Amino acid sequence: MRRITLGDDRFWTVDALAHDLAALGLAAGDAVMVHASLRRVGPVLGGADGVIAALRRVLGPQGCILAYVSWLESFEDALDDDGRLDPALKPFIPPFDAATSRANPDHGWFAEALRTTPGTRRSGNPGASVAALGAGADGFTAHHAMDYGYGAGSPFARLVEAGGMVLMLGAPWDTMSLLHHAEHIADIPGKHVRHMEVPLATPAGTRWQPITEFDTVDPVVDGLDDDYFATIVDDFLALGQGRQGQVGDAACALVPAAAMTRFAVDWLERRFRA
Repeated sequence: MRRITLGDDRFWTVDALAHDLAALGLAAGDAVMVHASLRRVGPVLGGADGVIAALRRVLGPQGCILAYVSWLESFEDALDDDGRLDPALKPFIPPFDAATSRANPDHGWFAEALRTTPGTRRSGNPGASVAALGAGADGFTAHHAMDYGYGAGSPFARLVEAGGMVLMLGAPWDTMSLLHHAEHIADIPGKHVRHMEVPLATPAGTRWQPITEFDTVDPVVDGLDDDYFATIVDDFLALGQGRQGQVGDAACALVPAAAMTRFAVDWLERRFRA
């Protein structure tokens, strides 16, 4: 049964979502980074946990679900031009703890639901933090560098190396975080670099760690629209790359991470290479 009526509401079943995910092209053993809008999927029995259950049913024990979780920081606007915070404010700022810090709510409820699912692992770079559940989760999330957290050795790079996928489950195309990895490796001039210090929870107390990263808040170079990620994904899909379909009520896309990254790097380099 695809939908069950409970009172005045109709809910998608786990079976129905699993069917739709398989029809989209997701397969047993895949590693897939998921960006999800649960509102667009529609009411699901079990809510976010039902969506995770459907993904696990399709992926099987050798598959892995990943999500970009980042973290909920509230002090960034108070940093000075050198990326430092007034020392008088530091005692009031909760530190990042990979085990307990909430996912950034900008990434939707799915990210936090995956982060808190038993067995999930989480990488240690606060802003580029990724959660992973399933086979290889430790490998995807271990040793996440503090500087340039979307580059070599990051969970994003490892997803590409593993032949993984990216699933846009009703999420807007411009939220595809893998494209920050493409920004990192693209050979283009004038990339905006950000310097900031972040509080990390340690056994000895809070330690403020300087971090250097290409800008992921605004376009990485001048001359790009704020939502240019969506243009890259549209152009990729228009070439017949990846697959599009519907899961529940949501319009979705499933793309190979490696091909998506190569396309995005080429897209950037053709426009901006010196």
